[in-house]
Amino acid sequence: MPRPSKPLISRAATVAASIEIIDSEGLDAFSMPRLAKHLGVQAPSLYHHFADKSEILAAVARSIAGAGPMPRRRPGPDWPEFFVTLGLNLRKSILRHRNAAPILIQYLPRDLLIGTYEETAQFLRASGVPLHLHVRILDGMERITIGAALTEAMRPTGTRAIFPNIDREMQPTLAEAIDANELTSKQLFEEMIRCFLYGVMREARETASVETSEVSA
Repeated sequence: MPRPSKPLISRAATVAASIEIIDSEGLDAFSMPRLAKHLGVQAPSLYHHFADKSEILAAVARSIAGAGPMPRRRPGPDWPEFFVTLGLNLRKSILRHRNAAPILIQYLPRDLLIGTYEETAQFLRASGVPLHLHVRILDGMERITIGAALTEAMRPTGTRAIFPNIDREMQPTLAEAIDANELTSKQLFEEMIRCFLYGVMREARETASVETSEVSA
């Protein structure tokens, strides 16, 4: 398709308009003609900045995933808290744009923001985390955060109950567990990350201890 000789819109404006449409009308309503109408231009004007719809959606995913700031924390033994904050920032950004959440499954942060992963790998190294654990941590963090945020985003707005469809007579043990839980969804998410990260480090220490014992024997 031929492109107009002069851009009528900017790349940033196109991404912002795309997010507005998806936020207000849903992902299924998004299309190139709908976007062009929203911007008050003809569809060919969009091709000054993007090759196709897929490239626009990738830019939307990049905008949402990259919206949260990097945590301000020095490398050190409390390094897991850096990732707790990082996860919370991404979760907040995703839940701010619930209708767009599924896009982040198709366009993962690791494919769009690889520079951020380099920064976090440098932070892990500076914190003394063994190099062979870096990919395990970075891969796990993305899976946990995207999975948890997407699950929450897909629930009806205003639903606060963690198990909303429980029948207290049919599931009495689960009902007791829910009554005993004192954490919100956000707090459960934080603890999920901590359990994962400290679990990785505990396993690494135990493995190193066993290997040292075997060498000594």
